[in-house]
Amino acid sequence: MTYYGKCIEIVIEQLDKFKPEKDNPEQFLETAASSLQQTLSPQKLGFVLEILSGCLEYRKLLTIVVDAFYVRDGRHCLLADYSLFEVICYLAMFQLDELGFQLFCSIIKSQPVRKTCKFLRFFFNPLNLCSWIKDEWSLIYETSHVKENWIDPLMRWQPEVQELINQLEGVSTDQIPLLKTKAKVTEPKEFNLTVPKPRAIAMPEPVPTVAKPKPVPQSTYQEPKEQQLLQMIKRYNRRNAEELLLRANMEELRCAMPRSRRNPQAQDLEKQQQQQHQSAPRICRIPSLTFYKPNSFPVKLNTATILREGALYQRQVEKELQRVDKLVDGAGDFSEFLEWQKKMQAKDLEEQLAASECRRLQGKLSHEEAILARQNLMQENKQKADQKKEETAELMLQCAERRLQEEKSLKELVEQVNETQKNVKVAQMKLVKGRQQIVQEVMEESRELLQRSSEAAKEEKRQRCELIAQLRALETQPTRKGKLVDLTQIPGYGLEGEMSVVELRERLALLKETQKREQEEKRDQIIQDKRAKSQKLQNTVEQISLCRAAMGRTAALRSEEKKALAASLGTPSQDERVLELQRRMEERAAERRRQTAQLHVPPPRVVRPQLRAQAEAQHWLELDRSRERRLQAMQEADRTCQPTHHLEAA
Repeated sequence: MTYYGKCIEIVIEQLDKFKPEKDNPEQFLETAASSLQQTLSPQKLGFVLEILSGCLEYRKLLTIVVDAFYVRDGRHCLLADYSLFEVICYLAMFQLDELGFQLFCSIIKSQPVRKTCKFLRFFFNPLNLCSWIKDEWSLIYETSHVKENWIDPLMRWQPEVQELINQLEGVSTDQIPLLKTKAKVTEPKEFNLTVPKPRAIAMPEPVPTVAKPKPVPQSTYQEPKEQQLLQMIKRYNRRNAEELLLRANMEELRCAMPRSRRNPQAQDLEKQQQQQHQSAPRICRIPSLTFYKPNSFPVKLNTATILREGALYQRQVEKELQRVDKLVDGAGDFSEFLEWQKKMQAKDLEEQLAASECRRLQGKLSHEEAILARQNLMQENKQKADQKKEETAELMLQCAERRLQEEKSLKELVEQVNETQKNVKVAQMKLVKGRQQIVQEVMEESRELLQRSSEAAKEEKRQRCELIAQLRALETQPTRKGKLVDLTQIPGYGLEGEMSVVELRERLALLKETQKREQEEKRDQIIQDKRAKSQKLQNTVEQISLCRAAMGRTAALRSEEKKALAASLGTPSQDERVLELQRRMEERAAERRRQTAQLHVPPPRVVRPQLRAQAEAQHWLELDRSRERRLQAMQEADRTCQPTHHLEAA
């Protein structure tokens, strides 16, 4: 037993030294054999090298089993015993049939009993062998090879190994010394400590009273009169500037505008309105007009866009010339169509105002509904909290009952373990004779293996010497030198257009010169074409800028007419949708007030006047911006859809 125990310890030490990231298995075996050859006998050296080489060769299979053992059953085992479990796994897989069961038992008994029993029970478990161990090994080797050579032999030895595990567990329990009962047992006594006095209840601290602050003056939330006066002056100056711009646009290029067929009464009314505007009082006089910069920035156009826009304006100019020719010949204008168009635009504007009012009321209605939903959610959360408290109380009771049951089961398990610890020392004497026979057989086999390995090494050394002699003989043979090459000589293969290397180089140089000359000519032609094209594009851009200026003036005139029409319409008419939304909003507000009265919910905080004034100023600023954006969109639509009337001047 000590003989095999020392051999296994040597193998474990060598496996601990092996590092798969740095060491080569063959070199490691050679160094291990050279280091152990002086200290071990030939028989022990052969046994140790055989086990060590097998563990290194099948390291992947062994690590799969040992890693799984540490994860599942060997969580409390030390990592220092990793090599021990690898050796036991290798002996059970590959050496159990050769060594025999008796010699395997002696090797197992020479190692720590508890560790080996735990590992063998895990490894020879039929459920583990036939399920995940077989699947993992099949990923490395073929399934049929794994089943025939490893799984089936292990399953065949499983009953005998199970008996061995039971015997070893019995021996380990018998080796535990029983505690000697003493006659007298120390009885603990309680300490005689003084009982602490109950703590006195402290008096509550008085709540400090804070003096009532002075109210904030109303002038803080009011806008100063100077600022109101400045804003009124600014609005009046802007209105005068817009009137002057409108008048300048109306009086410019009047010869190209179509004359509308209206009654003389309408013309008189227009003159009277102009006189009234001129006689209106002025608050302040401005020496010159101030025009605001537009929000749109100039965009860099590419060639295709410039040509496309130039062609578009050219077509519009041709259409306008045709229309002027028709008017000169006596054709009618579009006054009736324009009047109908104004009526339809006024109708559309009324519908838009009604729709905006509907959206505002829908927003208020959704706000009321959100408040109602929040109140309902508060009630539901309160009910859920009460229900959760009841559930937690029930769970605490169930947890206490489960703990009592677990304590009872643990007590029963301890009693069962104490009953199963009995004497298991009977089988040791029966195995002594079998071990002696197995030792003799192993010694004979190790001698034969050493003889075979020495003969194989001698044969390999002889073959290497012969191969080295052949290589040296080949190196001593002389080598042939290359012949000289004449570049002016024709090869003479009989091909058409055959020439020498010098002639080929001259022809290539001439070809490069001609190609370079053609490239320079082509480059000059491209530069001339680009200059002509850029000049043409510049002329087109100038024409486009003139056309855009004319169209901008017409769009400004049209936008002023629309502003006057919108101002004359006034407030939108109340339709059925607006009335229905107002009624629903009132119902929701009444329901919210009723629920707040029931729940005693404090009303929302009143918005301070300053915040209300800031919100109102922000609202009017957004309205002005939306109005400017709408004006820009209408100008772009008029540029693309409406016919232009001032292109002849451009």
